Amino acid sequence: MRKVITHRTAGTALLLSLAACTTAAQAAPLVMFRDPGCGCCEKWAEHIETNMKQDVETRNSNDMAAVKDANGVPGALRSCHTMIVEGYVIEGHVPAEAIAKLLREKPAGVKGLAVAGMPVGSPGMEYQNQTQPYQVIAFGESGQRVFASYN
Repeated sequence: MRKVITHRTAGTALLLSLAACTTAAQAAPLVMFRDPGCGCCEKWAEHIETNMKQDVETRNSNDMAAVKDANGVPGALRSCHTMIVEGYVIEGHVPAEAIAKLLREKPAGVKGLAVAGMPVGSPGMEYQNQTQPYQVIAFGESGQRVFASYN
């Protein structure tokens, strides 16, 4: 009888361990590179953490151009911070809902999403009740296209 209990306990422990590993594998890390002097990046990271229910790992870089070059961010689409998640590049103040859509749909030929510049009213760039229209641009092998429009 004792052996049965021991095997069941060991089996249960093994299943729980496998479940924990599976959950950890599903939650790919969100890694944001930012200039240490930029404050809006932290506000954007808070937006992502709140809406995607995941922590953002922040890595400061004094050479953001090198980070963007290494990750293939087109010059015209560059902004202040760059995030890597599940192999995709997220550039600038992209809303969490657009990132979630990208991760859900995984469109062919898309390397990442970008919001060029720092549009007022985009996540992390809130100012009073002011907003300006902006677009999220998908970029990659298949070129560039509008992925989502806001305001």
